[in-house]
Amino acid sequence: MKDYYSILGISKNSLDMEIKKAYRKLAFEYHPDRNPGDPEAETKLKDINEAYEVLSEPEKRAQYDSFSQMPSKGFFGGEHFASSINRLFEDLFGEVFNVGSRRRSERGKDLRYDLELDFVDAAFGVERKIIIPKRGRCVVCEGRGAAKGGESVCKTCGGSGSIGYSESFFAINRPCSVCGGRGFIINDPCIECGGEGFKIDNHEVKITIPPGLDDGMRLKIKGEGEVSMMRGSPGDLFVKIHIRSHPFFSRDGVDIFCEVPILFEQAVLGAEIKIPTLEGMDSIDIPSGTQSGQTFRLEDRGIPTLEKGFNKRGDLFVTVRVEVPVNLNDKQKNLLEEFQSETTDEIYPTTTTFEEKFAEHFEK
Repeated sequence: MKDYYSILGISKNSLDMEIKKAYRKLAFEYHPDRNPGDPEAETKLKDINEAYEVLSEPEKRAQYDSFSQMPSKGFFGGEHFASSINRLFEDLFGEVFNVGSRRRSERGKDLRYDLELDFVDAAFGVERKIIIPKRGRCVVCEGRGAAKGGESVCKTCGGSGSIGYSESFFAINRPCSVCGGRGFIINDPCIECGGEGFKIDNHEVKITIPPGLDDGMRLKIKGEGEVSMMRGSPGDLFVKIHIRSHPFFSRDGVDIFCEVPILFEQAVLGAEIKIPTLEGMDSIDIPSGTQSGQTFRLEDRGIPTLEKGFNKRGDLFVTVRVEVPVNLNDKQKNLLEEFQSETTDEIYPTTTTFEEKFAEHFEK
């Protein structure tokens, strides 16, 4: 009795997934396409498929493991074996060797479009109509490429679009090289498309931009790619988002940041100042004694989140920069000098603390 486990190079405790993996590797290695005219490879492949046919089915594997219940003619033979092999290769290698009588329908090509958005539009979402040039099926010849009555059945494949041949117990089909898998020959090309079957036209696509998209993200518009040459499903359209810079805002995730200049006297005395937000102008209160670089946080005034089911936004962070007055006239200078003469350490705590540390470190 043949040792099927040894043939596949696996142990008796191997799982179904391991059996299938070992079979795929060996069947690919000893396939006739890779070993033309090699009788030893053909014999080896027959044993490999026989082993897999038994070990891949629980009942047959159990019978094989019990030895005494092994059928006298094995688990399959003759025509049943040949059909089993074809079924195995169709299941496992259909995409590699194009096994069986099915004609593959190739999917249309994917397309890419680069879309620029304003900062605010990207934050809240927007609808856009874009125009993309793409190949579409010719409406005159319906994609066949031939004028009416200007085609004939391919004599090489008989109109099937594929060429089949048998080698040992394999029946393998390949696209016909004469007609390119179409099944017919173009004798009189379509005037509209020149025999291509397709024309490139501008196509309008309506895109809904969801709120919260960030720069570099991509949207997938299913079915808006090119149509298939083999009447398969169309490709998809991928829209890459590019967000224009904003005059006030920068962004980090769902949070946005801006800097606002304030006057020296506003920082000292306190004031209500205007600030930009995504919705337009707003205002916040600046307390007296505000320092340059101090940041104020406004909750839920940032970018909406992309997560479904969460009605939440990021925050807006406003950093104030105190502007030092310049180009003072004599009166203004005199006033500041008078103010300076009246200052004490208590009104400049940060400077006072720094000077104390400075003296302690350098004047020992």
